[in-house]
Amino acid sequence: MTRRSLLALAGGSCGAAAFAQTAAPPFSLPKLPYAYDALEPYIDARTMEIHYTKHHQAYVTNLNNAVAADAQLAKLSVDELLGRLNSLPASIRTAVRNHGGGHANHSLFWQTLAPAGKGGKPKGPLADALNRSFGSQDAAEEKLRAAAASVFGSGWAWLALDSESKLLIESTPNQDGPLLAGHRPLLGIDVWEHAYYLKYQNRRPEYLAAIMKVVNWDFVSDRYQSLTR
Repeated sequence: MTRRSLLALAGGSCGAAAFAQTAAPPFSLPKLPYAYDALEPYIDARTMEIHYTKHHQAYVTNLNNAVAADAQLAKLSVDELLGRLNSLPASIRTAVRNHGGGHANHSLFWQTLAPAGKGGKPKGPLADALNRSFGSQDAAEEKLRAAAASVFGSGWAWLALDSESKLLIESTPNQDGPLLAGHRPLLGIDVWEHAYYLKYQNRRPEYLAAIMKVVNWDFVSDRYQSLTR
């Protein structure tokens, strides 16, 4: 083998090693489906930008760090990681719960919002299920707001499906979500202060009334149909 070919081989090996070291991490920030100011005047652009680029990005970064040392875990989706949380190594379980939960919750949250007047109304099977379970859409929204208002500190309120595909409204602390209880989330309301404090300060009920104006019911209706087929 010539000196040139040895150098080429060595260069290729170094290049492969460098590529391996810079390979994309398993989790990434999903694309926001609208501009930062699209939800105004209900959710302001600055809050959206900070919430998305700082808070959600931090959950993604820390989740990647948590699974970096285990190639098999890095192949799993965030929903799969949360679904088998109790079987994960104790050393990363809390990180996956907090940061994996934050990533999963926010990834759904962005999709369940839409500019005012663009998100439609509950339709088809979801509309029927809301009427059966809560009496009406208005009653369901009132119960969802009440669940969100009742969260002490930081957490979420959810419209979700239980193990029998029946609708339920529940709240969870911190970045826990329905997946940890074997439920499937349809719509989540973020009541961490970073979701609303710049505009609403301590006026959580005002924020909760506002966010219901920008729910993407078209997405939630389609998700309901997909999960109950």
